Amino acid sequence: MPAMNPTPFPNLLNPLDLGFTTLKNRVLMGSMHTGLEDGRKHFARMAEFYAERARGGVGLIVTGGFAPNIAGWAKPFAGTLATAGAARRHRQVTDAVHTEGGRIALQILHTGRYGYHPFCVAPSRIRSPISPFTPRELSARGVERQIQAFVRCASLARDAGYDGVEVMGSEGYLINQFLVGHTNQRSDEWGGSYANRMRLPVEVVRRIREAVGPDFIIVYRISLIDLIPDGSSWPEVLELARAVSAAGATLLNTGIGWHEARIPTIATSVPRAAFTWVTRKLRDALRAEGNHTPVVASNRLNMPEVAEEVLARGDADMVSLARPFLADAEFVNKAAQGRRDEINTCIACNQACLDHAFANRIASCLVNPRACHETELRIVRAPARKRYAVVGAGPAGLAAATTLAERGHEVHLFDAAERIGGQFNMAARIPGKEEFDETLRYFARRLELTGVQQHLSARVDAAALVAQRFDAVVLATGVTPRDARIPGQDHPQVLSYIDVLLHRKPVGRRVAVVGAGGIGFDVAEYLAGGADLGAPSHTTNLAAWLREWGVGDPETQRGGVVRAQPEPPAREVLLLQRRAGKHGAALGKTTGWIHRTALKMKQVEMLSGVNYERIGDVPGVTGGAGHPGRVGLFVSFGEGRKDGTVLEVDTIVMCAGQEPLRELQAPLEAAGVRVHLIGGALEAGELDAKRAIDQGTRLAVAI
Repeated sequence: MPAMNPTPFPNLLNPLDLGFTTLKNRVLMGSMHTGLEDGRKHFARMAEFYAERARGGVGLIVTGGFAPNIAGWAKPFAGTLATAGAARRHRQVTDAVHTEGGRIALQILHTGRYGYHPFCVAPSRIRSPISPFTPRELSARGVERQIQAFVRCASLARDAGYDGVEVMGSEGYLINQFLVGHTNQRSDEWGGSYANRMRLPVEVVRRIREAVGPDFIIVYRISLIDLIPDGSSWPEVLELARAVSAAGATLLNTGIGWHEARIPTIATSVPRAAFTWVTRKLRDALRAEGNHTPVVASNRLNMPEVAEEVLARGDADMVSLARPFLADAEFVNKAAQGRRDEINTCIACNQACLDHAFANRIASCLVNPRACHETELRIVRAPARKRYAVVGAGPAGLAAATTLAERGHEVHLFDAAERIGGQFNMAARIPGKEEFDETLRYFARRLELTGVQQHLSARVDAAALVAQRFDAVVLATGVTPRDARIPGQDHPQVLSYIDVLLHRKPVGRRVAVVGAGGIGFDVAEYLAGGADLGAPSHTTNLAAWLREWGVGDPETQRGGVVRAQPEPPAREVLLLQRRAGKHGAALGKTTGWIHRTALKMKQVEMLSGVNYERIGDVPGVTGGAGHPGRVGLFVSFGEGRKDGTVLEVDTIVMCAGQEPLRELQAPLEAAGVRVHLIGGALEAGELDAKRAIDQGTRLAVAI
C-alpha cells in the first residue's frame, strides 16, 4: 500500500486534547460582530453562515458577541442572550453547526463604557474617548448583578446547544475596564489593588464553571498588551492568566490592544503574525510554572503557512483566525487538501467587515461578498449554458467571469493588459497593501479551475464582440483618470498616478499630490516612504514596524506603549484637496485614522480648500545641469480665491478622480447586444473594489 502524502501543515491540523473533549485541529474561528446577531430575522442566515464554516473544517467557532444583559449592549437592541426563549432560537445555529461536524462557542460580550447607548455602565464614571455616552458607575451590588448576568448567559448558551462560551475580557470592554487603574478608580473590594481589580474576571470564570460543569469549553479572551498608556503591566497579565486558568478557563485566547488605542492591530499594513511574540511570552511563563492551559494566538494570521509557523516555533497551542473565514469558508479544508493556492486570502482591508459593523450594516467581505449573504448569493448551476464575454480583468470582471463559469457558462475574458488585475496591480505596490497580490493569485487560480478562456494583451473592439454572437457582454472596463482641467497640466513635470504607480516614471524630491481621496493618500504614502526608491515596506519588517508605531515590550513598559520612532521621509510631499475640512474624510471609518497618522509620521503637509489656478514654470528657478527646473502649482484658497501663492515643486502628481470607461457600450447596444455595466464602468467615484467584486458576483448569480 503506497504511503500517504504527509500534510503540509502538521501542527495546524493536529488535534487538540482539552481533557474532556478533543478539537479536530488547532484552528479557532475568532469572534466577529457581523450584525446577524442583532435581530431574530437573521438567525437562519447566521445558521447558514456558521454551518458553511463548520463544513469548511474549522476546529472551533466563536460567535459574534452577545450581551448578557441590556447594560452590556454594544448598541440599542444588540444581540443579547438573557432568556430561555432566546436560547431556543439559538438552537437553529448550534444544530446547523453540529450537523456539519463542527463545534461552536458563544461569545459573551459586555461592552461597559464602550456601549453606544445611555444605559451603559462601568467601574467608574469615566467616558470613553470613542463613545458619546458617559457610563453609570456600578455599585457593589451592581457589580454582582453583572457577574450573575454572565453566569446566566453561559448557562443559557449550554441550554442552546453551544459547546462552550468565550468570556470577552480584552479590547477595552467591561472586564478590561475593571483591570486598569485609569478606568477603575474605585476604592471598594472591586478596585484599588490589582488583586481587587481582577476579582471580576476571576469570579465570572469561576462561577460560570460551577454553573456549566466540567465538560463545557470556557475560553477567556485575555488582553496581553493593551497598547494604551498606563495599561496593564506584564506581572499583572501573568497573575490574571494564572487566576482565570485556576478558576476553570479551558483556553486562553489572545486579545491585542483596546479599541481606543492609537496603534493599528489588524489593518493590512500590520505585519503578519505581528503580535504572536506576546502570546509566546505568556505561554513560556505558564509552561515554566507547570501550567499547560492552551494559549491561542491571534491577529493577522491569514494564510496556513503563517499559522503553521506560529505553532511550529511554540508561540501558541492554537491559532485564532477571524476575518480569513469571511474571505474563505473552506480555508482549513483547502489547507488540508494541499490547495493552498485556492485560498481566498483576507487582505485586512476592513472595508466590508468592521466598517460595516460600525455603520450598523450587515458585515461581509471585500474579496468574498457571499460572506454573511450565503442564503441570497447561492452559486448554483444555470439551467442552460450560455456564452458570455467579460471585458476587463480588474476585480469586477474577475468576479463576474469566474462566477459565471462556476455556474456552467462559457466565459471569455478580454483585457488589453498582459496580466489580470487592473488597478489592483497598482494598489499592491503601495506600502502596506502587498496583500492585494494574494487576491490576484486567488483569481488567477480560479480562472484556471473554472475554465474561463482568457484573451489578454489585445484590446477587443465592438465589431469583434458582435461577430462572436455572445448571449451578453459584461463591461468591466473600469475607469480613466478624470481631466482636472487645470491650465498648464500638460507640463512635462506633471504625472498621473498611473505614470507613477504602473509605469514607474521618476519623481522629484519635492512633490505636490493633487487630490486627497484614497488614491491620493496611497500615492502620498508611496512617495513619502520612498517605495519607488527601494525603501523596504515595514509590513514585511516587524521590528521596524514596532519602532515606527511605538510598540514596546509590556514587560518593561505598561501597556506596551513607547515613543514612536518613524523613519525620516524620503521626500517632501504636499497633499492637496479642493474641499475644506479634514483630509481622508471619505476613507474607511476603522482605517482612515491609520492612513492620516502614517502620513503625519512622514511629515506630509496637508492643505485643504485649495483652488488650482494654473501650472507653469517658476521664473529664475532651475534644477542645475541636466535637471529640469521646478514647476509651479499656482493656487488660491477658499471660495473667495484668496491668498494666492505658488507651490514650487519638482513634480506634480494628479490624483483628481476618475471617470467611467464605457466606450464599447453604445456600439454594442446599437448592434442589439445585451450589455451589463459593473464596477468602475458603471460608477467611477473613488476606486471601490468592494463594490466592484460585489457587483460582479451578484450579476453573475442573477443572469
